[in-house]
Amino acid sequence: MDMQDIEDGRRRWQERFDASRKRDADFTTLSGAEVDPVYGPPADDPRFERIGWPGEFPYTRGLYATGYRGRAWTIRQFAGFGNARQTNERYKMILAAGGGGLSVAFDMPTLMGRDSDDPRSLGEVGHCGVAIDSAADMDVLFDGIPLGETTTSMTISGPAVPIFCMYLVAAERQGADIHGLNGTLQTDIFKEYIAQKEWLFAPEPHLRLIGDLMEYCAAEIPAYKPLSVSGYHIREAGSTAAQELAFTLADGFGYVELGLSRGLDVNAFAPGLSFFFDSHIDFFEEIAKFRAARRIWARWMRDVYGATSEKAQWLRFHTQTAGVSLTAQQPDNNVVRTALEALAAVLGGTNSLHTNALDEVLALPSEKAAEIALRTQQVIMEETGVVNVVDPLGGSWYVEALTDRIEADAEKIFARIKDMSPDGSMTGGILRGIEDGWFMAEIADAAFAYQRQLEKGEKHIVGVNRHTQSIEEPLEILRVSHEVEREQNRLLGARRTERDQATVDAALARMIEVARTEENLIPAMLDAARAEATLGEICGALRDEWGSYSEPARF
Repeated sequence: MDMQDIEDGRRRWQERFDASRKRDADFTTLSGAEVDPVYGPPADDPRFERIGWPGEFPYTRGLYATGYRGRAWTIRQFAGFGNARQTNERYKMILAAGGGGLSVAFDMPTLMGRDSDDPRSLGEVGHCGVAIDSAADMDVLFDGIPLGETTTSMTISGPAVPIFCMYLVAAERQGADIHGLNGTLQTDIFKEYIAQKEWLFAPEPHLRLIGDLMEYCAAEIPAYKPLSVSGYHIREAGSTAAQELAFTLADGFGYVELGLSRGLDVNAFAPGLSFFFDSHIDFFEEIAKFRAARRIWARWMRDVYGATSEKAQWLRFHTQTAGVSLTAQQPDNNVVRTALEALAAVLGGTNSLHTNALDEVLALPSEKAAEIALRTQQVIMEETGVVNVVDPLGGSWYVEALTDRIEADAEKIFARIKDMSPDGSMTGGILRGIEDGWFMAEIADAAFAYQRQLEKGEKHIVGVNRHTQSIEEPLEILRVSHEVEREQNRLLGARRTERDQATVDAALARMIEVARTEENLIPAMLDAARAEATLGEICGALRDEWGSYSEPARF
């Protein structure tokens, strides 16, 4: 790239910047010095074609010409515990304290598509998230929170589609315009087989449901994002940064292929795909990972899948700080870890962010710890000046070299996945890798290698294998009473008694009838949710029809 190309790019960026809305805020340093909104090379730089300008392909430096001068990232704190009423109170606290959106954590029975009174749910109700059994629980969860005005993310994959239907019913009951809803549903079933292990069926029925959801949202709720492709759980399972990036983007390419197989226009459905990444403790590696992710996605979407619109080439992502980096030893140190991980996400250009609480390694966050986590983001946003300049580390020799290296490592992994495919598609390679246990083995090897380095003292964790002396005092942690489970089961029983059972039975029968055809399942499932069919009943009916799934044993 010669100097004329660079100057032409700067002019294009300036035109975009001038035409964009900017926040009314002070963008000077703490000492009052003016700073430019972006910095570029002072002379011919051969790397600059890969780096580019903010808001311009390949989007290494961000999706928007203004960066955070235009709009700061969304503070989206992940929360859920006990019953819907308790979680509703926590949501109102988060919103009142300055949170910009909600992110729902569900308990284990809900994540597995089981009702709270299922014998397999015993002892788990409300303990790792909120218990949701039917649309009536969604009504309580969002009571006093207008869904038509609040972006809501829901972190659930196996039973994501019935949970989405219950969310839509709650919005209908509030009187919201369903077509204008905005939010994100995780729905990423590939990462369940790869890392998190919370599936309901074999991959093919899940992909059918996801395809139905993509079609429905594209036609009925265009602003809603029906898929959040998750690398977070892959990284938490022990992968490297490059593995997290490559496995996640490969899954994303698989969902693009699913949309194309349904006859959908890539320029119409691709903007509804979002991503969810981990921000780990290696500061510069994480920044490089986020920058490489945008560049890889844009290039593949344009050159492989034929996306021509900017929004279809954009990789928009949510970030959560690394839960696996938190330590039970000296837990106050977790505040520092979380702040650095959050700063890396911001310098990498995240679109929304959750910061973990210091006590999450021990239990669900206490109210005090949740507030500290929220304030961590606000200090970064309001005090540090990192919002003043787009991609402030762009052009750094180290960061650019790391970005290039992670991109190259990811491309090697893509090639390996496609080599496993019987038809040359990314989807075929993913399904074969799941069937053969390849993803699990790759992650296990990476996790084992890191653990050995810790045990040898080659890698350090403060408070664990370095600087272990402490004057810490025991933490007061949040405990969910077993009374929550008893009360949830009492309510569930009462709702079953009060509903019209004949309507429920007819709705479930109709849903299974549609499941045996190629008709879109969402409308029939919505009718079941409106009738107060429970999550366990909806998922159970589909399990009876499609069967369950167990991964093959690996030794």
